[in-house]
Amino acid sequence: MFRTRRLRKTENIRRLVRENKLSVDDFIYPLFIEEGTGIETEIPSMPGINRYSLDTISKELDEVVALKIPAVLLFGIPSKKDDEGTETWNDNGIMQQAIRFIKKNYPSLYVITDVCFCEYTSHGHCGVIHDNDVDNDATLVNLAKQTVSHAKAGADMVAPSGMMDGAIAMMREALDNTGFANLPIMGYSVKYASGFYGPFREAVDSAPSFGDRRTYQMDPSNRDEGLREATFDDEEGADILMVKPALSYLDIIRDLKNNFDRPIACYNVSGEYSMIKAAAEKGWIDGEKVMMESLLSMKRAGADIIITYFAKEAARLLLK
Repeated sequence: MFRTRRLRKTENIRRLVRENKLSVDDFIYPLFIEEGTGIETEIPSMPGINRYSLDTISKELDEVVALKIPAVLLFGIPSKKDDEGTETWNDNGIMQQAIRFIKKNYPSLYVITDVCFCEYTSHGHCGVIHDNDVDNDATLVNLAKQTVSHAKAGADMVAPSGMMDGAIAMMREALDNTGFANLPIMGYSVKYASGFYGPFREAVDSAPSFGDRRTYQMDPSNRDEGLREATFDDEEGADILMVKPALSYLDIIRDLKNNFDRPIACYNVSGEYSMIKAAAEKGWIDGEKVMMESLLSMKRAGADIIITYFAKEAARLLLK
């Protein structure tokens, strides 16, 4: 009789036959950077995650570099907002300042920028509002301006999170026409209108002031639509395809891995992070074990890249 347990008998044999392994090289760490000074404020619903101003963020960046995490994903929190989010293409805005600061002081870090409007608009939606909904094509015009501004500031990669139709094509054209043909784009290719985003909206003050985002983010019921969305991003020139959220959409990650010859990323979002933190604080689960198991599930599903607030904690365990 063949006994499968033979290959589970000791830790060394388990290591030898292990099919998927996590690495620090898999991680992108999100950072929230707020305009102002003296800011280091923990986000109540995301224990261990802070909003920083540029004069307080060095300690955090020092740790990221020491842990050998290769990349950060920046989210800017401006001091002023308006209907269109014009601060997003202000060449001296908080995002642009953050890019320049990190590239000057931490040149080894790979800097990816969130290209969206919800943190910058007075209404909290991801673009220009006409008739109580986001106007897709008017938003694309502003998206191009924001993208070029990030590129000029020195971003290594741009990542549009708004789920606007044609966003990748518009950004690729804008970058190619302004001397940034080699700047890659990570598409939020399959982004669902999820209940797991709640803590993030607290983190960046981006909750919509009316309605919701279901007219532009995907219906959680739909799987085949995810392939269509990813196909559009692939054809328009996205260099990396992303699924967001991760844990409830592992089947979508696998679909993309099976169907596209590009790196596949996933976003282990704020609600997924906060649930594990809350349950661990209650003593209901072993937080470290569940954290690593959940990250491994994303890797096993096919993710080449994992954007996660757990990056520092997981890196410490992996580097032991």
